[in-house]
Amino acid sequence: MGKLAVAALRAVLAVVLTGTVFVQASMVWVLFTDPEDETLPLTPLRVITILGMLAAQAALVCVWRLVTMVRRGTVFSHAAFRYVDVVIGAIVAASLLWFAVTIVNAPGQREDPGVTVIMGGIGLAILGVALIVLVLRMLLAQAVARDVEATQMQAELDEVI
Repeated sequence: MGKLAVAALRAVLAVVLTGTVFVQASMVWVLFTDPEDETLPLTPLRVITILGMLAAQAALVCVWRLVTMVRRGTVFSHAAFRYVDVVIGAIVAASLLWFAVTIVNAPGQREDPGVTVIMGGIGLAILGVALIVLVLRMLLAQAVARDVEATQMQAELDEVI
């Protein structure tokens, strides 16, 4: 991965992470200081949004760490698996949160249930992304196994020579 690509990806990750933290902090602030209502309502969509941003932030941080590992040439190691696992978990959490949004939104869609079906389809698509990342994790596992095997063979060859 080239230096320009790494720098561009890190810039995008930093902007998105900063933006989500700002929006999330603003939403938490509004939850507890809503001037229009004295009962401090915790609306389900606000809570789901805050949790969704937490999932996105976890994924962003892990992608940042993986990019760092790629830059150092250490991505083909067992240490990369924990970051990939967190990304998969964050995507699954985002999917579950989307299903929660669908459930919260469903009662308002009684006249047009197609919207609820489409939203459910989007939730399934998000789960599909998690499955794609899982397949990529399996490819990473194969690459790590090959790298370990190559290192062992090189050590044996060095002994013979």
